[in-house]
Amino acid sequence: MGDIWKSTAIITGASSGVGLYGAKALAAKGWYVVMACRDVVKGAKAAQDLQIPEENYTVMEIDLASLDSVRQFVKTFRDRGRSLEALVCNAAVYLPLQKEPLRSPDGYELSVATNHLGHFLLCNLMLDDLRRSPVPTKRLVILGTVTANSKELGGKIPIPAPPDLGDLQGFEAGFKEPIAMINGKKFKSGKAYKDSKLCNMLTARELHRRYHNTTGIVVSSIYPGCVADTPLFRNHFSLFRTIFPWFQKNITKGYVTQELAGERLAEVVADRNYKQSGVHWSWGNRQQEGREAFVQELSAEGSDDAKAKKMWELSEKLVGLA
Repeated sequence: MGDIWKSTAIITGASSGVGLYGAKALAAKGWYVVMACRDVVKGAKAAQDLQIPEENYTVMEIDLASLDSVRQFVKTFRDRGRSLEALVCNAAVYLPLQKEPLRSPDGYELSVATNHLGHFLLCNLMLDDLRRSPVPTKRLVILGTVTANSKELGGKIPIPAPPDLGDLQGFEAGFKEPIAMINGKKFKSGKAYKDSKLCNMLTARELHRRYHNTTGIVVSSIYPGCVADTPLFRNHFSLFRTIFPWFQKNITKGYVTQELAGERLAEVVADRNYKQSGVHWSWGNRQQEGREAFVQELSAEGSDDAKAKKMWELSEKLVGLA
C-alpha cells in the first residue's frame, strides 16, 4: 500500500479529466491518492497510462449516484487504516440531451444525485476522518463551474436556462417521481446540471460556516478554467465536442488543458497559498501564461446563506442523515 504516513487525498471521478490529472499532480508532490471511481478497471488503466507511481495511489470503487455505494466506500476506506488529509469532490455527470430524467438507485434525478447528493453524503461522512488527521491544515475541495455563477462571463449565458433553485420546492417534496428539478418545475437536463453545481458551491459555503472554526478544515470550491475537451462532455452532440474546444481556444481564450486544470486542483489541495477557507478560487475566463488564482465572487444565489442552510437541511433528509 505504500507509506501509511504519507498525506492522503481522496479524489472522486479520478479515472479521467481533471480528477485524473489532479491525482497525477498530487502524487508528484508526494501525496498518496485514493482514486475514487465508478469503474475501477478504467481508473487503474488511466493511472498506469499516466505512469503515476504505484506506491502513490490506489483505486477504489464508488458510484456517487448510489447512497449505499457511498457508505460502502467510506467503510472500505476506514478499514484500510489511513488518515485523511484532503477530500476532493470532483466527479460529475452532464446529460444535456436527456429529454426525460434518468433516476438514481434511490429514485432521484441522476445528475443532481451524482453531482450533489452523493458528494454531500460523502463530505458529511468523512468530516470525522478529516478532523482526526494529525496535520494542521486539512482540506475539503469541491469543484464548481463557471456556468453556475452569473458573476463570471461564462455564467451569464442563459442556455438552456440559468441555475435557479427556487425555494427548493422539489427537494422539499421528496425529489422523487414525478419531481426531477430542485425547484419543482419542468425538467431541463442542462439546467439540472447547473443546479447541481450551484448546490456544490453552496455546500462548500455551508461546510465552512458549520465546521471550519471548530475543526480547522479548510473548505473551498474552485473553477480551474474551461477544460473544453474533458470527458464531462461525452454525452453531448459530436459537433459540440468539436466546436466547443476550438471556440474556447481561439475566441474566448478560456481553454485550459486537463493537465493544467489538474495541476491547479493539486495546488488548492496541497499548497499553503490556499489556506483561506470559505472562498471560491478561480483563474478567470481568459487564460494567460503564469495566471494566478484569485478569490471569485459568487452569484447572489451562490452567496445566499439562508438558501445554503435550507439546501443543507433538505439534503440531509434526502440522503438519510437527518
